[in-house]
Amino acid sequence: MTRYRPPRPKGSCYITPEGEKALRDEVRQLWKVERPIVTNTVHEAAKNGDRSENGDYIYGKRRLREIDSRVRFLTKRLEELT
Repeated sequence: MTRYRPPRPKGSCYITPEGEKALRDEVRQLWKVERPIVTNTVHEAAKNGDRSENGDYIYGKRRLREIDSRVRFLTKRLEELT
């Protein structure tokens, strides 16, 4: 059972130029460097067949979800700034 949480009130969107650059760099690092590596690892692991006991596949998919979640969060934060 899920419980309803009302949306949080919008807070201040103040950030330094260095902080914005750090967020943009993190998005770029995750999307352009880490995600392709993990995607390739998952692809290679999927070719091995049985995915239920394939650790590379299972943990690779988990890492992809983490990366995608972080990229969505950072993108949303950056959109609030502009």
